[in-house]
Amino acid sequence: MRKIAKASTITVMVAALVGCSSGEQSARQPAASAQAGGQSQNVASSAEYAGQNQLAAQPKSAARHGRAPYHGMADSAHMYRQPPQAGPDAMTFKNYGTNPFISTDEDNLSTFAADVDTGSYTLTRSYIQDGALPPADAVRTEEFINYFPASYPAPKQQTFGIQVDGGPSPFGPGYQLVRIGIKGKEVAPENRKPAHLVFVIDVSGSMEREDRLELVKRSLRVLVDQLQPEDTVGIVVYGSQGRVILDPTSAENRQAILSAIDSLTPEGSTNAKEGLLLGYEMANRSYKRGAINRVILCSDGVANVGETRASGILRSIEDYARKDIHLSTFGFGMGNYNDVLMEQLADKGEGQYAYIDSFSEARRVFTEALTGTLQTIARDVKIQVEFDPAAVDRYRLIGYENRDVRDEDFRNDRTDAGEIGAGHTVTALYEVKVKNGAAGKLGDVRIRYQNVSSQKVEEVSKPVTVQAKLSGELQFLAAVAEFAEILRESYWAKDSSLRDVLKLAESSAAREEQLEFVRMVKDSIAIRGD
Repeated sequence: MRKIAKASTITVMVAALVGCSSGEQSARQPAASAQAGGQSQNVASSAEYAGQNQLAAQPKSAARHGRAPYHGMADSAHMYRQPPQAGPDAMTFKNYGTNPFISTDEDNLSTFAADVDTGSYTLTRSYIQDGALPPADAVRTEEFINYFPASYPAPKQQTFGIQVDGGPSPFGPGYQLVRIGIKGKEVAPENRKPAHLVFVIDVSGSMEREDRLELVKRSLRVLVDQLQPEDTVGIVVYGSQGRVILDPTSAENRQAILSAIDSLTPEGSTNAKEGLLLGYEMANRSYKRGAINRVILCSDGVANVGETRASGILRSIEDYARKDIHLSTFGFGMGNYNDVLMEQLADKGEGQYAYIDSFSEARRVFTEALTGTLQTIARDVKIQVEFDPAAVDRYRLIGYENRDVRDEDFRNDRTDAGEIGAGHTVTALYEVKVKNGAAGKLGDVRIRYQNVSSQKVEEVSKPVTVQAKLSGELQFLAAVAEFAEILRESYWAKDSSLRDVLKLAESSAAREEQLEFVRMVKDSIAIRGD
């Protein structure tokens, strides 16, 4: 991608620049031209975007951890979009913009980092269960899509298998919906590497609200129950100060670990940086080569003592990630939750971000998906789709705005990208306008990554093709994606209807979590009064 439609909230925390250029006008694509960063782009005029979520143009001039962001015409002085009561009860989110359509004559390469985070979906679910819709900035479409594990076949020999399929888009007449999916090799629980875990637990006063700390304790008990004798657990807590309450202890001594968890009580303010650094120091002391070395942060993301800026906390963990001590973050609580900090800590710490809104979600994450959550099989996973300009007029990547990678950095193995765990799936959806009814091959998709086992960089590829109709699974994911695009007030969903989403979801939902999504859509319709 070369340009992005960018909304009005920018911070110095992440330089994730994405972008676009496009062609003729359609229901999914405005026409006009704007100029940004010295590059031409065929996107809607700034005046038109001002009327559609105040979007402005921004060039893709740096990698996601590269130069500082370009400030588009609609940028404001606000760091985050927050509710009017921007005090201690304000939720914290960040707007990463919206990917527009890109003309293949301008740029036929789309490159981004793989992502398996799911926090945005469960956070949205909490809002809806409480009878409210989330702020638009809380919604990251790719995290909605990836909440639902796809039924891709597991590879038998390679690290990843690639799934490509598609068909007519149910929400963009005249467009094709293309799915790019990858599936990591599976590792049986009994074959998982030994795990040396350090729990860093927020016990500040804010964790007393809504029984947040109690849900943390119940969640960690589930995780401990899944550990094997060769695993170890250490525990660090932080309120006004960080302190160690359990040195690394064998999972065989389960009762000592559970007793330490049960003893936790809320206290003081929130010195998140001190707690994290203590946790990393413990993980560094107990580091074992060839094992899983991971810090697990459980918090509401509030930081009000010591280093409170996200950028300062993020800088502190990068060196540990390079030493193969990774960070996974699990968020809890509503009202003053900091989604930005929790998501970006996991990103910099090369781990997974999930939001735990219920004990059922804790069980899902720490039981059904524990091996994938703990054991990384590939680092710096990048996906690049090369569309054939002879077959494709334009395309749009749905979501992944904050995972952009420069096209020229796809084979730059120093470029930071995503980490994937054992058995995990990653799905990306594109809307594609083909030329003159073109059929058959539309391009190629390539996956590049570092194999954790061999430490070698590998690359695999597969042709991009579409079929005459969408599979039932892809129809469901189309409904999920459109639901997210409506909630995030995407320009490309401005004419979409939640009732159309519901109709498609009801006709394609099968598993329990999919039926739960149908209920979420119904609740959203009721909340909006549609």
